[in-house]
Amino acid sequence: MDAQQQPSFSRRIPEGDDRERPVCDACGFVDYQNPKVVVGSVALWENRILLCRRAIEPRSGFWTLPAGYLELNEATADGARREAWEEARAELEIERLLAVYTILRLSQVQLIYRARLLHPAIAPGPESRECGLFDWKDIPWDEIAFPSVHWALGHWRETRDRDGFAPFANPPGETGRLERPQGL
Repeated sequence: MDAQQQPSFSRRIPEGDDRERPVCDACGFVDYQNPKVVVGSVALWENRILLCRRAIEPRSGFWTLPAGYLELNEATADGARREAWEEARAELEIERLLAVYTILRLSQVQLIYRARLLHPAIAPGPESRECGLFDWKDIPWDEIAFPSVHWALGHWRETRDRDGFAPFANPPGETGRLERPQGL
């Protein structure tokens, strides 16, 4: 294929595979499309939880945990620390993995850590309108951006006094799948 020619892909099952994928018609390159990995944390300072009000879509104006996409060649805990810095100028110590959530409708895998702020100095980063440290009773529950934030907060509360636990997964019945109407 010369430099002027655009690659042409068709969907077919590559040899030795079990599902359709985009395959280059000229050279046979298989364009594997894989889930996105999101990393984030439930981070605390003196039993108050760090939340960020989103300044970007989706769900601009709603509150979330500091989280975002893992970068190439980045360890997951490093990514969670980076996201806390980018969204809230917060410096963290990662304690342990809290949960691994599967959001099928978005093709996401979310790794959420339990973390501790190294100091209470926080400020909104470019993707946040504001950030704050919330006591449990003051969390703006009706303004939480995503179901997985509710899950992570609940899982943090369930383990807040425990050091030993297995990472959580989606709550029962919460597949993260885009539900289809019956009959389709």
